[in-house]
Amino acid sequence: MALGSKTDKKVDLTERRESIDKIEDISNAREHADQLAQLSGIEATAASKAAWLISITVSLGGLLFGYDTGYISAVLVTIGNSLGHELTSSEQELVTSLTSGGALVGAVIAGLIADKYGRKMPIFLACIVFVLGTVLQTAAFHIPQFAIGRFVVGLGVGSAAMVVPLYISELAPAKYRGRMVAFNNMSVTFGQFLASAIGAGFAQVGGENSQAWRATVGIGAAPAILLAGLLTLCPESPRQLVSHGKSDEASVVLKRIYPTSTEEQRRAKIMSIEMSIHEATQTMVADSIFKTLGRIFTTASTFRAVFTACTIMAISQLSGFNTLMYYSATLFKIVGFSNATAVAITVSATNFVFSIVNLVIVDKFGRRRILLVTTLGMCICLVVAAVSFSYIPIDLHTLEVQSEQIGWPGYVLIATIILFVGFYSSGVATIAWIGTELLPIDARAVGTMLNTVTCWSTNIIIASTFLSMMKGITPSGAFGFYAGICFLGWLFVIFCFPEVKGMPLEAIREVFQDGFGVKYARKWQRENKEFAKVNAGSSQAFGH
Repeated sequence: MALGSKTDKKVDLTERRESIDKIEDISNAREHADQLAQLSGIEATAASKAAWLISITVSLGGLLFGYDTGYISAVLVTIGNSLGHELTSSEQELVTSLTSGGALVGAVIAGLIADKYGRKMPIFLACIVFVLGTVLQTAAFHIPQFAIGRFVVGLGVGSAAMVVPLYISELAPAKYRGRMVAFNNMSVTFGQFLASAIGAGFAQVGGENSQAWRATVGIGAAPAILLAGLLTLCPESPRQLVSHGKSDEASVVLKRIYPTSTEEQRRAKIMSIEMSIHEATQTMVADSIFKTLGRIFTTASTFRAVFTACTIMAISQLSGFNTLMYYSATLFKIVGFSNATAVAITVSATNFVFSIVNLVIVDKFGRRRILLVTTLGMCICLVVAAVSFSYIPIDLHTLEVQSEQIGWPGYVLIATIILFVGFYSSGVATIAWIGTELLPIDARAVGTMLNTVTCWSTNIIIASTFLSMMKGITPSGAFGFYAGICFLGWLFVIFCFPEVKGMPLEAIREVFQDGFGVKYARKWQRENKEFAKVNAGSSQAFGH
């Protein structure tokens, strides 16, 4: 569309703002919000260094999750009888899965308070709880205390994992949102790599009953303490501020994020957010979480958005990736590698490197295209791994290899696992968390909570059944099962996952109005190429 003079636009903005209170139906609210979002042109202005620094800082919350999943792999093979006796397979599954159980509870609690108290409060509480759980584990000499510590740490991990992607997605400019949310996943993978390296290092300290594993666990408190301190320098989400009637504060935050934006652009952006909230409140009966849940399951478009986000999250967990994080050292010990903790570093290192790859490509190539390639790649790798296991002689009762030589199947296995991790980390690992961008504002906090609950409930299943599956249906059967999940996930992406790259959050709500919106989103992406030119012209009209 062609824009007139700067004066005409200021008058037009004023008229639109005055019309907010006169809007009576939802379709008008949606139309005005879309027009204001385009008129503001704020997304075409440059994002500040502060926006990137805030995203990186808050992404330290991902380090909590990453470090926890990274160190438990090394601890399981080095803890010996420090807790009174050697851990059985069932006890290993218990202490591993308890963190996921705690994270499930933590995600629910964070979801309940995220809208009322803001996005920063749950993150700060997550840091405090994580430190407490770390202390309990480090000082444990019996399984119950260690198990309680694992659960408490999970409370912090779940809270941070639920709120951090939500906070970043609301704060980030649309064209950088994918990369900024990807910082959280990169932080997770760096934490896993760091913990694996530290765990492997301390595994060489002392004898068979060394207590060095306690240092590996205790170091995990450092990022939580650092994040709690830096959080005081981070602003609240603009959408959260507007929803609480603090538009002036939201304008200050927008100025910090978009330093070259004009007052008119910031005002129009706030008005666009207000209209989105206005539309949401038209359909909101009450602020009760139960009413919000009811609305999610009875409003078709909202249900499709939440279902899509949760399904991608379930695929990311049920693909079996976290079994490699939790049990990589155990797995390589089973295959026959003598220094299993050192070999396990290759998995976490690959995970970290390819999370950086995702950071580079996610906004360039889009979520859908990346998922189509990487999910199929994961499936193929798991099939090859399943075949490789069939050539490795393993006692299913003890999960010990019956040969002193590793042989070609072992090397093929480790190669395919590394390739699988590469596909996973460059695709669904991050995109599962970016899924929060699909959610409408009236259900965003509860929808994100459901997404995180999906993450941890499926994580519990994986963590608590892997060793049992290895014994019950053989290693080949276990990896074949994960391959089947990946294939189903690939089909889901083909038919149900829309591309929302570069779309403003206020526009994404239209995607699921008619079905899963794959065709609608494709059409929007084509039209958006022209819209980008108009948006650039709009920026110039505002004095840039």
